[in-house]
Amino acid sequence: MLEKIKELIVNYVEVNPDDITLESRFIDDLGLNSYDFMCMLGDIEDAFAIAVDEAEIVNIRTVGEAIAYFETLQ
Repeated sequence: MLEKIKELIVNYVEVNPDDITLESRFIDDLGLNSYDFMCMLGDIEDAFAIAVDEAEIVNIRTVGEAIAYFETLQ
C-alpha cells in the first residue's frame, strides 16, 4: 500500500518517492495543501476501492496514519 500511495502523492507535489516515509507529514513535510490532499484522497478511494470518512480523515497527519486508517476500511 505504501508504494501505491507514494505514486499518488508524487502526482500532486514534487517530491522524490524515496523520501516519502511512514513518518512523512502530508502538509508539513510533503507540501500538500488541503485541496490537493482532498483530491489525492479521491484517488486513493478509487485505487483501493474504499470510502473515507471526511470527519475521520481530518485527524490524519502522516502517511503511516493514513495507511493504518485505510487498512481498516478494506
